[in-house]
Amino acid sequence: MGKKDELLSGALRRNAITYLTKAERQKYEIARELGLLDRVREVGWAGLSTKETGRIGGLIGQKNRKAPS
Repeated sequence: MGKKDELLSGALRRNAITYLTKAERQKYEIARELGLLDRVREVGWAGLSTKETGRIGGLIGQKNRKAPS
């Protein structure tokens, strides 16, 4: 397990998402909203289907467009 993997798993385990970048935090928050966070933690992002990752990306884009510049 690499250093980044240790930080990610540790950050999620302790619910201290401050170690992640803003974009990574947003991705994890949306995965949690969609009920995919447990699966991401078990098999990683590569284990999600194209439909699931597309949904996450679509919601990220939607939130970014709504956010004030």
